[in-house]
Amino acid sequence: MRLVPTAIAGATVIELDLLSDERGFFARTFDRKAFEEAGLEPLVEQGNVSFNYKAGTLRGMHFQVAPAPEAKLVRCTRGAIVDIIVDVREGSPTYLQHVAVELTAENRRALYVPPFFAHGYQTLVDDTEVVYQVSGTYTPAAERGLRHDDPVLGLRWPLPVDSTSPKDASWPLLGTPEAAVPLPATEGAR
Repeated sequence: MRLVPTAIAGATVIELDLLSDERGFFARTFDRKAFEEAGLEPLVEQGNVSFNYKAGTLRGMHFQVAPAPEAKLVRCTRGAIVDIIVDVREGSPTYLQHVAVELTAENRRALYVPPFFAHGYQTLVDDTEVVYQVSGTYTPAAERGLRHDDPVLGLRWPLPVDSTSPKDASWPLLGTPEAAVPLPATEGAR
């Protein structure tokens, strides 16, 4: 297992080292000590699976705030997705910047999503399954979100968004009084 940092501190891609033979392969997908040494949250409190019928389906952009922030380890076990995360840590030098990673059943990558990062993905093919390990319990009162089409963020999804939930489509746009995340006071958002 290799922990590959992204352009945003804390956001990490997990690449597998496959031990292959005539039977197939074996690979470690999680290692508490390696995560701790890399400064990543190693606790797994909850596991989730999401199945998506159609390409173009979009889920997100979700995050949880105090007192229930959560880190996620996201892996696509069937099909393919583009996973995008946005830094919503106030005071971060990469505040409101994002990272996009393609996760597929074939590349077997995972994406570590630190606490206080909004997370969402779009399916690239029909019948796509995504598995999450989460460091905390889902807490509806702490849930927040960003719009996948917020012009302030400038997120580029590879396909037209064919399906999303009413809740995900109704998060307020950044810069409005209802927004869960404030814009930086001195510089324009990007």
